[in-house]
Amino acid sequence: MTLEELKLSEKETISAAVAGKVLGVDPQLIRVQARQDKDALGFPVILLGRNVRIPRRSFIAFVEGKLIVAS
Repeated sequence: MTLEELKLSEKETISAAVAGKVLGVDPQLIRVQARQDKDALGFPVILLGRNVRIPRRSFIAFVEGKLIVAS
């Protein structure tokens, strides 16, 4: 999935696999980081048991450099 396709999506959250494709990284790295220190990712994540979900709109803002995460 590309960033443009992601923008057209109506889903509220995306998977680590989709985020990994857009960022060009192994989605397992996103999953591991989300469990170890989710604040270090730079975008919000939701941990649901073993699943990592990412709010789509916040992720798009992050990729476009518009998301400011309070530390």
